[in-house]
Amino acid sequence: MGLIYAEIELVNADDVAFAKRSIIGEEEIKYMRVNMLVDTGAYNLCINETIQEQLSLPFIEKRKAQLANGHIEEYDIVGPVIVKFKNRRTVCNAMVLQGDNEPLLGSIPLEDMDVLIHPLREELIVNPEHPYSAQMKLK
Repeated sequence: MGLIYAEIELVNADDVAFAKRSIIGEEEIKYMRVNMLVDTGAYNLCINETIQEQLSLPFIEKRKAQLANGHIEEYDIVGPVIVKFKNRRTVCNAMVLQGDNEPLLGSIPLEDMDVLIHPLREELIVNPEHPYSAQMKLK
């Protein structure tokens, strides 16, 4: 199976909350579409500095993460960010990768949106067992 990419919409969740309170207008909500690598080996949503700046996602904390090569690095955590794929959405924080590194859609947002990788078609799909809305596991 090759690399799987999906078109994901990212939205600044704080902007959505401000618009609901009429602090900003709907047209001021920052969002963007990003072609992201679907990476089940990564836990979190990982964006790069360019995406973080364009969405104006606020800094939350610094957190250490272990890379595939075993090195441990410290990254900024920003958010909250709304992640949308087809008829699914979730809200999460994002780890910020340096520069223009490739953004990653990790297993936690994938699981929360109830989406799957179709190995033959090599694409991200909505779970066919729950086509109209995400279904969560509670145990």
